[in-house]
Amino acid sequence: MQVIFQKKINSFNKSIFPDTDKSISIRSFIIGSISEGITKTNNVLESTDVLQTIKVLKKLGVKIKKIKKGKYEIYGKGLGSFYCKKNTVLNFSNSGTAARLIQGCLSTNPGIKVKLMGDKSLNARSMKELCTILQEFGAKYLPKNKFNFPLTLISSELPVGIKYSAGISSQIKSAVILAALNSFGKTNIIENIKSRDHTEKMLKPNTNAIKIKKGVKNFIEIKGKESLKPMNISVPGDPSSASFYTALCILNKNSKIILKRVHINPSRIGFFNIIKKYGGNINFKNKRVQNNETIVDIHVKSSKLKPFKIPKKLYVTCVDEFPIIFCLASIIPGISIIEVNSENLMNKESNRVLEIKKILQQIGIKCIVKKDRIKIYGKTNLNTHKKLINVSGVLDHRILMSSSILSLLTGIKSNLKNFEQVSSSCPNFLSTIKKLGGKFEVKKIS
Repeated sequence: MQVIFQKKINSFNKSIFPDTDKSISIRSFIIGSISEGITKTNNVLESTDVLQTIKVLKKLGVKIKKIKKGKYEIYGKGLGSFYCKKNTVLNFSNSGTAARLIQGCLSTNPGIKVKLMGDKSLNARSMKELCTILQEFGAKYLPKNKFNFPLTLISSELPVGIKYSAGISSQIKSAVILAALNSFGKTNIIENIKSRDHTEKMLKPNTNAIKIKKGVKNFIEIKGKESLKPMNISVPGDPSSASFYTALCILNKNSKIILKRVHINPSRIGFFNIIKKYGGNINFKNKRVQNNETIVDIHVKSSKLKPFKIPKKLYVTCVDEFPIIFCLASIIPGISIIEVNSENLMNKESNRVLEIKKILQQIGIKCIVKKDRIKIYGKTNLNTHKKLINVSGVLDHRILMSSSILSLLTGIKSNLKNFEQVSSSCPNFLSTIKKLGGKFEVKKIS
């Protein structure tokens, strides 16, 4: 699927519901599957990543019933209840979240031997850190010393709790938590860097199984073999998806947008905090709490932003938003200096540092990358007629979405191939852009 943007978007004043949260949707199915009883979900994001998660869980013997659009029932049979024939192939397609979290469950689920694979993008992503930590529970991977899909996972027959020092990856932390739930004894996790905590919030009612002591460092204690309660979850709007519409509004003259029913988990709103700090008119209104997550309506007005100076410590709170932050920096006059965790950013659906640098070079923006530091020389007087944003063969929804926003804000024509990847996290992206007045052309590629 190829999408072509070639006109600057006009001013708009709209109220929209962004796509619901992918991270919470995926976790609701996985945790519901290992709980005891029927978990009921509403407002589930029906993206390709979430639908692939459902397919994989069904292959593992989980009964999942669709009631209507966005509404499902998951019939959980408890910890260690996954089963399938030996050497069953589990294809996670593009979903790194499902791949890592389900590996956590499988690693301590006795009697499992499965082949793991994904699409071209997921197969290129290193699983070394995850494989190493799950082997501590007793799981095995074949072939030995290989850390990219395809891999064979053999579960531990007698998993025992471990000690783990967590880094910036919430997916690996979540995988450890899920592995620990079906292990004997206790698992202790020290969270040196506080990453997104949707898994912990979902498990919070199970005080028999999980205890969290918050402080400068979070301490998470998992007591294995304790049964989990089923849940009733209404999935809120995704702040990562909302950030792209915020970016489109904030640098588009005389525009306003209300993004309704979005959660503002502190580990997920670094983008909004950065934009506010550098002059963005953003307000959170109508706060309420649902399923241990704070939900708000985000009110955004077009603003004049100053160049960014973003320290590395903020990286973990806006991991998914850095591509759009780079694009905004390119059209804010002045020099932005952005510190990132380049190793993590390069191990996403694509090498996001490299891909964004290519895009900025295409439109005449100077971009210097040195280790974990990126310097972008932003300007507004771009020659829109002689430039073209061309993205081809990049299976990364965030790169494609960021390119779209950059094209709509500048009027520079963009030719974006493999755009079907956007449906992995934001299936309503194009329909929402159309509602805001954005013009584009869609071509099917055979």
